[in-house]
Amino acid sequence: MQLFKCSHCHQPVYFDNNYCTACQHLLGFDSSTMLMVALESNADGSILTEPDTQAKYRFCANAEYAVCNWVIPQEDPHDFCLACRLNRVIPNLNEAQYRLRWHKIELAKHRLVYSLLRWKLPLQSRQENPESGLAFDFKANPNSPNEPKVMTGHDNGVITLNIAEADDVERAMERKNMEELYRTLLGHFRHEIGHYYWDVLVDNTEFLEPCRQLFGDERMDYQEALDRHYYQGPPADWMERYISTYATMHPWEDWAETWAHYLHIVDVLETADSFGMQIHPHVVEERDDQFMTLTKRINPYYTCNFDEIYQAWLPVAFAMNSLNRSMGQDDFYPFLINPVVQQKLKFIHDVIQTTAGAQRKVA
Repeated sequence: MQLFKCSHCHQPVYFDNNYCTACQHLLGFDSSTMLMVALESNADGSILTEPDTQAKYRFCANAEYAVCNWVIPQEDPHDFCLACRLNRVIPNLNEAQYRLRWHKIELAKHRLVYSLLRWKLPLQSRQENPESGLAFDFKANPNSPNEPKVMTGHDNGVITLNIAEADDVERAMERKNMEELYRTLLGHFRHEIGHYYWDVLVDNTEFLEPCRQLFGDERMDYQEALDRHYYQGPPADWMERYISTYATMHPWEDWAETWAHYLHIVDVLETADSFGMQIHPHVVEERDDQFMTLTKRINPYYTCNFDEIYQAWLPVAFAMNSLNRSMGQDDFYPFLINPVVQQKLKFIHDVIQTTAGAQRKVA
């Protein structure tokens, strides 16, 4: 993610800030310009004005619940911002703990939508496309133990998330039960949106057959694959061909897991680029190659060659792992990208770049 600044005083700010501590202006994210805009409110707060451009906005209706800081141009008839219009089901707001969980969920979801907008990927809401548009259902488990729990997953454009994933303790317990290296809300969103974009970008396109060559044939029975995975576990050599054990379950899951990691890599590298990060490890100064060295700025959203992204990722991930260990924390990126996964990441990169490039030409 890029480094943002207040449009008035240029103070660096976070993506989810709604107030500038330097100039005391309200802040809102304008998804049409991808900028954080400073705002001055009229008497009743119904109109927000950017003090330098005099552009008129209003906050998304979900700002009332402190779960959204995006703004809507005054002439736009929608009550909700582009990201919040994707919501179909939200938690029961009469439950205090559910409101807190929803807040965490929206922070992660808005970061996801930012990435989709940066790529200019096809993005239709359920209102725009009732049959297969994107929608989010944020649901709680039923009170009765006899009723089935909410399953996080994707089905024809609808992404369902069990809001228990926003509880740190619940998520940590589930991570332990599943023997996972990593489990976050943002990771869930990036994984599930991968399923959505398999439908949108791969199915019935020129990418389908080459995708099958890399990830496997998605026509194999999903339930049988799921049962086999939980009964037998991953193959012994999974680390040579997959990014995670869950990716071994079915070609769709391999795609979604790899897609999520591609999004991790791109978002981190854009942040590193925004900070002008360079890496020169002293221990490799006498090596002839540039192993673990980052000297060239790279914006992954506009980098056509995936090899450049991958070569930039290695030193950044190694440095971040080292910093985390210095703080007694788990590795920032505890995964091994083997050569097969590298090819899968490259394929996803090429699919996205092809789609994004076409969209940018149209724009």
